[in-house]
Amino acid sequence: MGTLLLDPIAFSIGSIAVRWYGLILGTGALVGLLLAIREGKRFGIPQEFFMDLLLLGVPSAIIGARIYFVAFTWEQYKDNFWDVFKIWEGGIAIYGALIGAIICAVILVRRRGYNFWRIADICAPSLIVGQMIGRWGNFVNQEAYGGPTTEAFLSDYLHLPAFIVNQMNVEGIFRHPTFLYESVWNLVGLLLLFVLRRQKFLRSGELFFSYFIWYSIGRFFIEALRIDSLAFKGPQWLASFVDGLWSPMLWLGFEHGYLDPNYGNVRISQLLALVIIVIAIIFIIVRRRTVSDLPRYSDPIVSTKNQEIENVSSTTALNKKVLDAKENDTDISKTEDEEQKKE
Repeated sequence: MGTLLLDPIAFSIGSIAVRWYGLILGTGALVGLLLAIREGKRFGIPQEFFMDLLLLGVPSAIIGARIYFVAFTWEQYKDNFWDVFKIWEGGIAIYGALIGAIICAVILVRRRGYNFWRIADICAPSLIVGQMIGRWGNFVNQEAYGGPTTEAFLSDYLHLPAFIVNQMNVEGIFRHPTFLYESVWNLVGLLLLFVLRRQKFLRSGELFFSYFIWYSIGRFFIEALRIDSLAFKGPQWLASFVDGLWSPMLWLGFEHGYLDPNYGNVRISQLLALVIIVIAIIFIIVRRRTVSDLPRYSDPIVSTKNQEIENVSSTTALNKKVLDAKENDTDISKTEDEEQKKE
Protein backbone atom coordinates (compact mmCIF):
# COMPACT_ATOMS: atom_id res chain seq x y z
CA MET A 1 0.00 0.00 0.00
CA GLY A 2 1.26 3.45 -0.85
CA THR A 3 1.34 6.59 1.21
CA LEU A 4 -2.18 7.49 2.26
CA LEU A 5 -3.40 11.02 1.73
CA LEU A 6 -6.46 10.27 3.85
CA ASP A 7 -6.13 8.98 7.39
CA PRO A 8 -7.94 5.60 7.54
CA ILE A 9 -8.63 6.18 11.25
CA ALA A 10 -11.67 8.41 11.77
CA PHE A 11 -11.19 8.83 15.52
CA SER A 12 -9.99 6.96 18.58
CA ILE A 13 -11.69 6.08 21.84
CA GLY A 14 -8.84 5.41 24.23
CA SER A 15 -6.79 2.64 22.65
CA ILE A 16 -9.58 1.69 20.25
CA ALA A 17 -9.20 3.10 16.74
CA VAL A 18 -12.40 3.55 14.75
CA ARG A 19 -11.64 3.28 11.05
CA TRP A 20 -13.41 4.99 8.19
CA TYR A 21 -13.70 1.61 6.47
CA GLY A 22 -15.93 0.25 9.22
CA LEU A 23 -17.99 3.43 9.38
CA ILE A 24 -18.51 3.40 5.62
CA LEU A 25 -19.54 -0.26 5.59
CA GLY A 26 -21.89 0.41 8.50
CA THR A 27 -23.41 3.35 6.63
CA GLY A 28 -23.98 1.16 3.57
CA ALA A 29 -25.68 -1.50 5.68
CA LEU A 30 -27.88 1.11 7.40
CA VAL A 31 -28.98 2.71 4.13
CA GLY A 32 -29.75 -0.73 2.74
CA LEU A 33 -31.81 -1.55 5.84
CA LEU A 34 -33.82 1.67 5.53
CA LEU A 35 -34.56 0.96 1.86
CA ALA A 36 -35.79 -2.54 2.69
CA ILE A 37 -37.94 -1.33 5.59
CA ARG A 38 -39.52 1.38 3.46
CA GLU A 39 -40.37 -1.01 0.64
CA GLY A 40 -41.47 -3.67 3.12
CA LYS A 41 -44.12 -1.33 4.52
CA ARG A 42 -45.92 -1.47 1.17
CA PHE A 43 -46.43 -5.19 1.74
CA GLY A 44 -47.15 -5.04 5.46
CA ILE A 45 -43.88 -6.67 6.49
CA PRO A 46 -42.73 -5.57 9.98
CA GLN A 47 -39.44 -3.68 10.16
CA GLU A 48 -38.20 -6.04 12.87
CA PHE A 49 -37.96 -8.76 10.23
CA PHE A 50 -35.48 -6.77 8.14
CA MET A 51 -33.52 -5.80 11.25
CA ASP A 52 -33.15 -9.47 12.14
CA LEU A 53 -32.14 -10.17 8.54
CA LEU A 54 -29.38 -7.57 8.80
CA LEU A 55 -28.14 -8.64 12.23
CA LEU A 56 -27.80 -12.26 11.10
CA GLY A 57 -26.87 -11.53 7.51
CA VAL A 58 -23.83 -9.33 8.18
CA PRO A 59 -21.82 -11.91 10.18
CA SER A 60 -22.90 -14.60 7.70
CA ALA A 61 -21.61 -12.43 4.86
CA ILE A 62 -18.27 -11.89 6.61
CA ILE A 63 -17.86 -15.62 7.23
CA GLY A 64 -18.80 -16.43 3.63
CA ALA A 65 -16.43 -13.78 2.28
CA ARG A 66 -13.56 -15.19 4.30
CA ILE A 67 -14.25 -18.82 3.42
CA TYR A 68 -14.43 -17.92 -0.28
CA PHE A 69 -11.09 -16.09 -0.16
CA VAL A 70 -9.32 -18.80 1.84
CA ALA A 71 -10.67 -21.54 -0.43
CA PHE A 72 -9.02 -19.97 -3.47
CA THR A 73 -5.78 -19.07 -1.67
CA TRP A 74 -5.42 -22.24 0.38
CA GLU A 75 -1.73 -22.61 -0.41
CA GLN A 76 -0.85 -19.64 1.80
CA TYR A 77 -2.98 -20.91 4.69
CA LYS A 78 -2.52 -24.68 4.70
CA ASP A 79 0.67 -24.47 6.79
CA ASN A 80 -0.62 -21.60 8.98
CA PHE A 81 -4.19 -22.63 9.74
CA TRP A 82 -4.74 -20.09 12.51
CA ASP A 83 -4.11 -17.30 10.00
CA VAL A 84 -7.47 -18.24 8.48
CA PHE A 85 -9.15 -16.47 11.40
CA LYS A 86 -7.04 -13.29 11.17
CA ILE A 87 -9.60 -11.46 9.06
CA TRP A 88 -8.29 -8.09 10.26
CA GLU A 89 -5.22 -8.70 8.10
CA GLY A 90 -7.42 -8.59 5.00
CA GLY A 91 -8.63 -11.21 2.60
CA ILE A 92 -12.36 -11.22 1.85
CA ALA A 93 -14.32 -11.59 -1.39
CA ILE A 94 -17.64 -9.97 -2.28
CA TYR A 95 -19.06 -13.03 -4.02
CA GLY A 96 -18.38 -15.07 -0.90
CA ALA A 97 -20.17 -12.42 1.14
CA LEU A 98 -23.21 -12.67 -1.12
CA ILE A 99 -23.24 -16.46 -0.85
CA GLY A 100 -23.05 -16.30 2.96
CA ALA A 101 -25.78 -13.66 3.19
CA ILE A 102 -28.09 -15.55 0.82
CA ILE A 103 -27.75 -18.82 2.75
CA CYS A 104 -28.61 -16.99 5.96
CA ALA A 105 -31.56 -15.25 4.27
CA VAL A 106 -32.98 -18.50 2.89
CA ILE A 107 -33.02 -20.04 6.36
CA LEU A 108 -34.45 -17.01 8.16
CA VAL A 109 -37.05 -16.17 5.52
CA ARG A 110 -38.41 -19.70 5.46
CA ARG A 111 -38.54 -19.86 9.25
CA ARG A 112 -40.63 -16.68 9.22
CA GLY A 113 -42.98 -18.19 6.66
CA TYR A 114 -42.22 -15.88 3.73
CA ASN A 115 -41.46 -16.78 0.13
CA PHE A 116 -37.72 -16.31 -0.40
CA TRP A 117 -37.99 -14.81 -3.88
CA ARG A 118 -40.44 -12.13 -2.73
CA ILE A 119 -38.14 -11.01 0.10
CA ALA A 120 -35.06 -11.24 -2.15
CA ASP A 121 -36.73 -8.84 -4.58
CA ILE A 122 -37.32 -6.31 -1.79
CA CYS A 123 -33.70 -6.62 -0.63
CA ALA A 124 -32.07 -6.37 -4.08
CA PRO A 125 -31.76 -2.54 -3.99
CA SER A 126 -30.38 -2.83 -0.45
CA LEU A 127 -27.62 -5.14 -1.62
CA ILE A 128 -26.50 -2.94 -4.46
CA VAL A 129 -26.63 0.29 -2.42
CA GLY A 130 -24.55 -1.38 0.29
CA GLN A 131 -21.92 -2.29 -2.29
CA MET A 132 -22.10 1.17 -3.85
CA ILE A 133 -21.34 2.88 -0.53
CA GLY A 134 -19.01 0.21 0.82
CA ARG A 135 -16.55 0.56 -2.07
CA TRP A 136 -15.58 3.99 -0.76
CA GLY A 137 -13.96 2.19 2.16
CA ASN A 138 -11.44 0.86 -0.39
CA PHE A 139 -10.85 4.44 -1.50
CA VAL A 140 -9.95 5.60 2.01
CA ASN A 141 -7.70 2.58 2.57
CA GLN A 142 -6.10 3.03 -0.87
CA GLU A 143 -6.70 -0.62 -1.77
CA ALA A 144 -8.42 -2.77 -4.42
CA TYR A 145 -7.19 -0.36 -7.07
CA GLY A 146 -6.40 -1.14 -10.68
CA GLY A 147 -3.28 -1.18 -12.81
CA PRO A 148 -1.11 1.81 -13.70
CA THR A 149 -2.56 4.73 -15.62
CA THR A 150 -1.71 8.40 -16.06
CA GLU A 151 -2.82 11.52 -14.27
CA ALA A 152 -3.99 12.90 -17.59
CA PHE A 153 -6.23 9.87 -18.17
CA LEU A 154 -7.89 10.34 -14.78
CA SER A 155 -8.12 14.13 -14.87
CA ASP A 156 -8.59 14.99 -18.53
CA TYR A 157 -10.13 11.84 -20.04
CA LEU A 158 -12.38 10.76 -17.14
CA HIS A 159 -12.66 14.26 -15.60
CA LEU A 160 -12.32 12.94 -12.04
CA PRO A 161 -12.05 15.43 -9.16
CA ALA A 162 -8.60 16.13 -7.74
CA PHE A 163 -9.20 14.45 -4.36
CA ILE A 164 -9.83 11.12 -6.12
CA VAL A 165 -6.93 11.52 -8.56
CA ASN A 166 -4.52 12.38 -5.75
CA GLN A 167 -5.59 9.43 -3.61
CA MET A 168 -4.99 7.14 -6.59
CA ASN A 169 -1.32 8.15 -6.63
CA VAL A 170 0.08 5.00 -5.03
CA GLU A 171 3.83 5.15 -4.39
CA GLY A 172 4.29 7.64 -7.20
CA ILE A 173 2.20 5.69 -9.74
CA PHE A 174 -1.35 6.64 -10.63
CA ARG A 175 -3.80 3.74 -10.50
CA HIS A 176 -7.26 3.06 -11.89
CA PRO A 177 -9.87 3.87 -9.20
CA THR A 178 -11.75 0.61 -9.65
CA PHE A 179 -13.67 1.35 -6.45
CA LEU A 180 -15.17 4.38 -8.20
CA TYR A 181 -15.98 2.52 -11.41
CA GLU A 182 -17.89 -0.11 -9.45
CA SER A 183 -19.60 2.44 -7.20
CA VAL A 184 -20.88 4.43 -10.20
CA TRP A 185 -21.97 1.23 -11.95
CA ASN A 186 -23.92 0.21 -8.85
CA LEU A 187 -25.53 3.66 -8.63
CA VAL A 188 -26.89 3.26 -12.16
CA GLY A 189 -27.99 -0.27 -11.23
CA LEU A 190 -29.83 1.04 -8.17
CA LEU A 191 -31.80 3.49 -10.30
CA LEU A 192 -32.54 0.71 -12.78
CA LEU A 193 -33.91 -1.54 -10.02
CA PHE A 194 -36.12 1.29 -8.76
CA VAL A 195 -37.62 1.62 -12.24
CA LEU A 196 -37.96 -2.14 -12.82
CA ARG A 197 -39.83 -2.87 -9.60
CA ARG A 198 -42.67 -0.57 -10.64
CA GLN A 199 -43.21 -2.41 -13.93
CA LYS A 200 -46.27 -4.65 -14.17
CA PHE A 201 -44.48 -7.34 -16.19
CA LEU A 202 -42.00 -8.09 -13.38
CA ARG A 203 -42.47 -11.46 -11.66
CA SER A 204 -41.20 -12.67 -8.30
CA GLY A 205 -37.48 -13.26 -8.17
CA GLU A 206 -36.77 -11.35 -11.35
CA LEU A 207 -35.67 -8.14 -9.63
CA PHE A 208 -33.22 -10.19 -7.56
CA PHE A 209 -31.84 -11.84 -10.70
CA SER A 210 -31.70 -8.47 -12.46
CA TYR A 211 -29.46 -7.23 -9.64
CA PHE A 212 -27.10 -10.17 -10.13
CA ILE A 213 -27.04 -9.72 -13.90
CA TRP A 214 -26.30 -6.00 -13.67
CA TYR A 215 -23.68 -6.33 -10.94
CA SER A 216 -21.94 -9.23 -12.67
CA ILE A 217 -21.71 -7.38 -16.00
CA GLY A 218 -19.97 -4.50 -14.27
CA ARG A 219 -17.78 -6.78 -12.18
CA PHE A 220 -16.65 -8.70 -15.27
CA PHE A 221 -15.26 -5.59 -16.95
CA ILE A 222 -13.93 -3.86 -13.83
CA GLU A 223 -12.25 -6.95 -12.37
CA ALA A 224 -9.75 -7.20 -15.22
CA LEU A 225 -8.40 -3.73 -14.34
CA ARG A 226 -7.38 -4.85 -10.86
CA ILE A 227 -4.00 -6.26 -9.86
CA ASP A 228 -5.15 -8.22 -6.80
CA SER A 229 -7.60 -10.63 -8.43
CA LEU A 230 -8.00 -14.22 -7.32
CA ALA A 231 -7.09 -16.38 -10.31
CA PHE A 232 -6.32 -19.92 -11.43
CA LYS A 233 -4.46 -21.58 -14.28
CA GLY A 234 -7.10 -22.53 -16.82
CA PRO A 235 -6.93 -23.75 -20.40
CA GLN A 236 -5.69 -21.20 -22.90
CA TRP A 237 -8.93 -21.25 -24.86
CA LEU A 238 -10.83 -20.14 -21.73
CA ALA A 239 -8.39 -17.31 -21.01
CA SER A 240 -8.60 -16.17 -24.65
CA PHE A 241 -12.42 -16.33 -24.55
CA VAL A 242 -12.60 -14.17 -21.43
CA ASP A 243 -10.06 -11.70 -22.82
CA GLY A 244 -12.02 -11.51 -26.06
CA LEU A 245 -15.22 -10.59 -24.24
CA TRP A 246 -13.31 -7.92 -22.33
CA SER A 247 -11.68 -6.41 -25.45
CA PRO A 248 -14.23 -3.52 -25.82
CA MET A 249 -12.52 -1.96 -22.79
CA LEU A 250 -9.34 -1.66 -24.85
CA TRP A 251 -11.20 0.49 -27.37
CA LEU A 252 -12.14 2.83 -24.51
CA GLY A 253 -8.50 3.31 -23.52
CA PHE A 254 -8.29 0.83 -20.61
CA GLU A 255 -5.69 -1.89 -20.16
CA HIS A 256 -5.57 -5.15 -18.22
CA GLY A 257 -4.24 -4.96 -14.69
CA TYR A 258 -1.14 -7.08 -14.25
CA LEU A 259 -1.74 -10.73 -13.39
CA ASP A 260 1.27 -12.93 -12.68
CA PRO A 261 1.10 -15.80 -15.22
CA ASN A 262 2.63 -18.13 -12.64
CA TYR A 263 -0.36 -17.40 -10.37
CA GLY A 264 -3.07 -17.85 -12.98
CA ASN A 265 -4.45 -16.74 -16.32
CA VAL A 266 -8.19 -16.67 -15.58
CA ARG A 267 -9.63 -14.31 -12.97
CA ILE A 268 -12.13 -16.17 -10.82
CA SER A 269 -14.48 -13.22 -10.38
CA GLN A 270 -14.66 -12.69 -14.14
CA LEU A 271 -15.50 -16.32 -14.81
CA LEU A 272 -18.01 -16.43 -11.96
CA ALA A 273 -19.65 -13.24 -13.27
CA LEU A 274 -20.19 -14.88 -16.67
CA VAL A 275 -21.63 -18.03 -15.06
CA ILE A 276 -24.02 -15.98 -12.90
CA ILE A 277 -25.26 -13.96 -15.88
CA VAL A 278 -26.01 -17.10 -17.91
CA ILE A 279 -27.66 -18.93 -15.01
CA ALA A 280 -29.79 -15.92 -14.08
CA ILE A 281 -31.07 -15.43 -17.64
CA ILE A 282 -31.82 -19.14 -18.07
CA PHE A 283 -33.56 -19.25 -14.70
CA ILE A 284 -35.82 -16.33 -15.57
CA ILE A 285 -36.78 -17.87 -18.94
CA VAL A 286 -37.38 -21.36 -17.52
CA ARG A 287 -39.52 -20.07 -14.63
CA ARG A 288 -41.61 -18.00 -17.02
CA ARG A 289 -42.27 -21.04 -19.22
CA THR A 290 -42.79 -23.71 -16.56
CA VAL A 291 -44.55 -21.87 -13.72
CA SER A 292 -47.92 -20.55 -14.87
CA ASP A 293 -48.96 -18.74 -11.72
CA LEU A 294 -45.81 -16.77 -10.87
CA PRO A 295 -46.83 -13.85 -8.63
CA ARG A 296 -46.05 -10.35 -9.81
CA TYR A 297 -43.70 -8.15 -7.83
CA SER A 298 -46.64 -5.95 -6.81
CA ASP A 299 -48.77 -8.84 -5.52
CA PRO A 300 -49.39 -9.07 -1.74
CA ILE A 301 -46.82 -10.92 0.37
CA VAL A 302 -48.27 -13.20 3.02
CA SER A 303 -46.43 -15.16 5.70
CA THR A 304 -47.60 -18.75 6.15
CA LYS A 305 -46.80 -18.36 9.85
CA ASN A 306 -49.29 -15.49 10.09
CA GLN A 307 -51.85 -17.56 8.20
CA GLU A 308 -51.41 -20.42 10.67
CA ILE A 309 -51.88 -18.03 13.57
CA GLU A 310 -54.97 -16.57 11.91
CA ASN A 311 -56.35 -20.06 11.25
CA VAL A 312 -55.77 -21.06 14.88
CA SER A 313 -57.39 -17.83 16.05
CA SER A 314 -60.34 -18.37 13.71
CA THR A 315 -60.74 -21.95 14.88
CA THR A 316 -60.53 -20.89 18.50
CA ALA A 317 -63.07 -18.14 17.95
CA LEU A 318 -65.40 -20.57 16.12
CA ASN A 319 -65.10 -23.14 18.90
CA LYS A 320 -65.85 -20.44 21.44
CA LYS A 321 -68.99 -19.45 19.55
CA VAL A 322 -70.10 -23.08 19.39
CA LEU A 323 -69.54 -23.51 23.12
CA ASP A 324 -71.39 -20.28 23.84
CA ALA A 325 -74.27 -21.42 21.68
CA LYS A 326 -74.40 -24.76 23.43
CA GLU A 327 -74.38 -23.05 26.81
CA ASN A 328 -77.21 -20.75 25.68
CA ASP A 329 -79.22 -23.73 24.44
CA THR A 330 -78.63 -25.49 27.76
CA ASP A 331 -79.75 -22.43 29.70
CA ILE A 332 -82.88 -22.10 27.57
CA SER A 333 -83.68 -25.79 28.05
CA LYS A 334 -83.24 -25.46 31.82
CA THR A 335 -85.55 -22.44 31.90
CA GLU A 336 -88.23 -24.25 29.89
CA ASP A 337 -88.03 -27.29 32.19
CA GLU A 338 -88.39 -25.13 35.28
CA GLU A 339 -91.42 -23.34 33.83
CA GLN A 340 -93.07 -26.66 32.94
CA LYS A 341 -92.54 -27.91 36.50
CA LYS A 342 -94.18 -24.78 37.94
CA GLU A 343 -97.21 -25.28 35.75
